Amino acid sequence: MKIAYKDLLNLLSKKPTKDSLSKKLFQLGHEHEVYGDVFDMELTPNRGDCLSLVGLARDLGVFFGAPKPFDLYTDNIETFDLDFENLSPFDCPKISFLEIEVNESKFDYQPYLENYINLIGNKKTNLFTDISNFVSYELGQPTHCFDRQSINKKLIFENKKCNGPFQTLLGTEINLKDLNCVFSLGNEIISLAGVMGGSSTACSIKTKKVLVECAYFNPESIIGKSIKYNLVSDAAHKFERGVDIDSQEYVLRRFARVVQDHVKIKSIKIKTFSSNSYQNLSIPIDVNKINNILGTSFREDECLDYLRGLGFGVSNKIKVPSYRHDIKTNNDLAEEIARVVGYNNIASSPINLQQIIDCKSNIKVKKIESLLTKHGFSEVINFPFTSKKETESINIDNPLDTNRKNLRISLKDSLVENLLYNERRQKDSIKLFELSSIYSKDTKINQQFRLGIIISGRLANNYNDFSKKLNYKYLNKILNNNLNTNIFEINEISRDTLSTKKKDKIFYVEVSLEDIPDNILSSIEDEKKAIDFVSFKPVSEYPSSKRDFSFLIEDLSKVDEVINILDSASGEIIKNLFIFDFYENNEKNSVKLGCRFIFQSNYKTLSDLEINDKALEIINPIIEIDGVSIPGL
Repeated sequence: MKIAYKDLLNLLSKKPTKDSLSKKLFQLGHEHEVYGDVFDMELTPNRGDCLSLVGLARDLGVFFGAPKPFDLYTDNIETFDLDFENLSPFDCPKISFLEIEVNESKFDYQPYLENYINLIGNKKTNLFTDISNFVSYELGQPTHCFDRQSINKKLIFENKKCNGPFQTLLGTEINLKDLNCVFSLGNEIISLAGVMGGSSTACSIKTKKVLVECAYFNPESIIGKSIKYNLVSDAAHKFERGVDIDSQEYVLRRFARVVQDHVKIKSIKIKTFSSNSYQNLSIPIDVNKINNILGTSFREDECLDYLRGLGFGVSNKIKVPSYRHDIKTNNDLAEEIARVVGYNNIASSPINLQQIIDCKSNIKVKKIESLLTKHGFSEVINFPFTSKKETESINIDNPLDTNRKNLRISLKDSLVENLLYNERRQKDSIKLFELSSIYSKDTKINQQFRLGIIISGRLANNYNDFSKKLNYKYLNKILNNNLNTNIFEINEISRDTLSTKKKDKIFYVEVSLEDIPDNILSSIEDEKKAIDFVSFKPVSEYPSSKRDFSFLIEDLSKVDEVINILDSASGEIIKNLFIFDFYENNEKNSVKLGCRFIFQSNYKTLSDLEINDKALEIINPIIEIDGVSIPGL
C-alpha cells in the first residue's frame, strides 16, 4: 500500500520529518520502504485498520497528536425509500446507500485528487469511481458506485450458490461457482460483493446519478474470493481484514464532500439497513496483568495514557474502537503498550524454564530415533496448537492463529494429517514418527513427552517389498520383538471419517516416553550421529506422474548394464526411479525387470509430451543394448 508522506503529514497535529515518521512506523510494527516521498507499507493481516491514511494517522497519533478530521458534507441528507432486501444479514450486518445526482460529469479534478491518481499510477476512470477509490485510500472503507439508472428492479444481497458467468466492470468474464456473496437485480448478478462490481451497472464518464453502496461484510464471507477468481481487488484486501462497521455515514459524507468539491450536487439522499446494533468490546482494566505479561512496572495512569493516545476509550473499562478487530484481551492491550513504549526500551530478564527431558531421557530419545530411522521412518515436527477442543485442552488467550486456540492433547490428529498430506502427494509408502510434548489440564497443567508412529501403504519401493503392505505384523516386529508384553500398543485407524479415497490400512502407536522401559532399548546403538545432514528441499505444489516399464533382458550378462543405466538416470523432473519387479526365467535364460519412473516439477504441471520425452531419454540407451527390449513398445 502506497501512502504519500505529505498526505500523512496533513493529518497529524505535529509535523515530524520523514525520517522521524519512518522510525515511529517501524516502532509501531509497520514494515515499509521509503521511495522519495512515498511510504510503501507492508502491514500484517491483523492490522486491516491501518490500510488507509486515517488508520496510520490514528496509530501515529500517540506520538504526533490525534489526527485532524476530514472535511465532510455538512448539509442535511434526507432518507429515501430503496427497494432493497438483505437475505444474508450474517454476511452483511450493516449496509448504507447514498443516492447522489450532479449537474454535470467532470474529468478535471482538484489537485488532491489528481495527486492521488498519480500516486497509485492509475488512469482516470470516471468521477464517481475515482472518488470511491480516493475515499478508500483516505478512510480504509471501500465503496461501490452503481449507475443509478441501471438499478431499475429490486436490489437483493445474498450469499447464494452460483453457477454461471459474471462480467466484471473490468470487462473480464469469470465463472461463479459455489457460495458467493452477490448483489442481484432479478436473476442477474450485478456485483460480486466485497470484491468487484459488474459491467452492466458500472458508471461511465457520462454518469450523473449514482447509488453508492457502503457496507460491512463479514471477513470470512469475502476471504479467498479474489484469489479464487483471479481478481486484483483493493476492496477485497480490506474487507478480508475487517473494516469499521461504525464509519459508514462518515465515509459517505466524505464521499459527498469530495463530489461537492468538483461539481454541483442536485440531490442527495441516504438509507441505512442494519440487522443489529454493533456493541463495542470493553475490557476490564488490569494493569497488574499487563505488567506481568510485559515484565514491567508501569503505573495505571501511564498505561491508560498510552491507550488513549491510540484511540481507545477509557472509563471504568477500556473501550475497544470499532475498527480494532484484533483487540480481544489484556494480552492485546499489553502489546499495544509495548508498541508505544518500544520493545527495545523494555528491559529484558532471563526466564527459567523447566527442563523438559532429563539426560537419561535424552539418551532414550536418540535410541528411538536411531531405531526408527534405521527402518526407513521419517521424523516430523508439527504445530502444537489445534482447532480441536477437548475437556482437558488448554486454551490460549492470544493465539497466533485464531482457528488454532488449543494445545493438542494427543499426537494422533497431527500424524493423520501428515499421512493424508503425503498420500495426496502420491506417496505410496508412508512411515512417520514424532517425538513431542503434549499438554492437558485437570486440577493443574500436565506435560507429557510422547512418541507417535503412523504407517500405511507399500512396505518399500523395491522389487522384494513392492507388492507387500505395511501392516500390524511389520510394526509389531520392530517395536515389540522379543518382549513378553506389548509395551507399544498398535491400533488400526479407520478411514471411514477421513477425507481420502485410499484403501490401505493405517496403523498407529502413541506412548509416553516414561512408559518405555530402558532395558528394551539397551541393545540399540545411537546411530543418529552417523546420518548425513539433509538440507531443506521445497515440496512441489504440482502433481507427480508415473510411468512403468517392463524390460525383457534375454542376455543375462547385460542385467548389470541395464541396472547401472537406471541408477545413473537423473534430471530436474525425475522425482524417483526404482525397480519394483525382478523375475528370472531359468527355462528361457532371461530376466524381466519392472521399473517405475516418477516425474514431478517444482514449477509447473508437466505435460505428457515432457514426461514421455524424458522417459525416452532414459530408456533409449537401454533398448539399444543387444538382447534388451520392452515388449509392446
